[in-house]
Amino acid sequence: MSQTRRDFVKSTSLITGSLIAAPFLSEASMFNSLVDDTIKVALIGCGGRGTGAAIQALSTKQNVKLVAMADAFQDRLDNCYKEITGDDFENLKSKIDVPADRRFVGFDAYLKAIPLADVVILTTPPGFRPLHFEAAVNAGKHIFMEKPVATDPAGVQRVLAAAEKAKAKKLNVVVGLQRHYQTSYRELMKRLQDGMVGDIVSASAWWNNDGVWVNPRKAGQTEMEYQMRNWYYFNWLCGDHITEQHIHNIDVINWVKNSYPVKARGTGGREVRKGKDYGEIFDHHIVEFEYADGTILNSQCRHIKGTWAKVDELVVGTKGKIMFDAGHITDYKGNTLFKHNGSKDPNPYQVEHDELFEAIAKGQYKFADAENGAKSTMTSILGRMATYSGQVITWDKAINSGLDLAPKTFAWDADMPLKPDANGLYPVAIPGKTKFV
Repeated sequence: MSQTRRDFVKSTSLITGSLIAAPFLSEASMFNSLVDDTIKVALIGCGGRGTGAAIQALSTKQNVKLVAMADAFQDRLDNCYKEITGDDFENLKSKIDVPADRRFVGFDAYLKAIPLADVVILTTPPGFRPLHFEAAVNAGKHIFMEKPVATDPAGVQRVLAAAEKAKAKKLNVVVGLQRHYQTSYRELMKRLQDGMVGDIVSASAWWNNDGVWVNPRKAGQTEMEYQMRNWYYFNWLCGDHITEQHIHNIDVINWVKNSYPVKARGTGGREVRKGKDYGEIFDHHIVEFEYADGTILNSQCRHIKGTWAKVDELVVGTKGKIMFDAGHITDYKGNTLFKHNGSKDPNPYQVEHDELFEAIAKGQYKFADAENGAKSTMTSILGRMATYSGQVITWDKAINSGLDLAPKTFAWDADMPLKPDANGLYPVAIPGKTKFV
């Protein structure tokens, strides 16, 4: 798999006992009992990210075997299976045992795959994550789930409740906020905690680039199928790009602060991405997140071609500043205080799985990422609520709002909450008029 962002090295806990992404280390007596040392894996969600996650899980040093696959779409499952069993991954073929009767298709496919595994990989569009995570926890499975972990406050609450159950059952849960597993970020965080940059004064975070794919509407598609094929452009599935992508950068600042914002205010809209192919989401968001101590995170994300691109985080302290992407700390005279050389660091996405499966193989309870994953997801949703409404939105009001964007039923002919008008255009939030969504 090509490395799309950064490389990582294997490491263990950075912040022992921290509120943010704190791994635990204890002998787990409540683990699933394995017949032998084989760790059986079920893949739920067989798109591009799911395919990559399956390859990474099978590429760990442990005795891992993929035994079940599930997806709403037959073609996605078939394409995934074809890729992972292809010649490019010849070395993994002995680790794949998924006959046709263990390849499940449909909205209920996850319920058939989960019982067959010890570890469940959740990589569907994020709108399904709360439902699937809850089911995997209830079944007593260890979990890798991609970010974000929800798209609305109701989903966040559901994940938080399941996270408590996962802790009680000593189930390892890793969330794909991979900067927590990146050597340069871990090294920067160590120095921040040691006081190298002093007290945090402010922070900035960016996810600015061209945007993503579009799948044109095809004849005969139901509204459910169309929205799922274009899940990135519908909030019940994606949460807008402030949640689906910019969560990475927002999460880093939450990690730095070891807390979450108490309120948000901002602006956003659709400047260039206005057509019917782009669902309901904005093409830009600019948000000021405020933490309890008054620190401000200036956050921006944009999907507009031809504009300057930046995906990074900056933290400003009383003694210096951290440029995270560069792995660099300087003082205010321009002197280098620390510089990480990441030329030999391994792939971040691989390290997530390496550390998860090593812990499981050793019978250790180390990872409880779900709470932070849910709260950083909620931070991004808070930002979306602020930009959509144009109002100052508090954390407490947002997370307790009960906002639930999902359809009432999951079926191909379901009556969808969001529908296009006669011109094929979807309703879009209007700041100043839209109320708290």
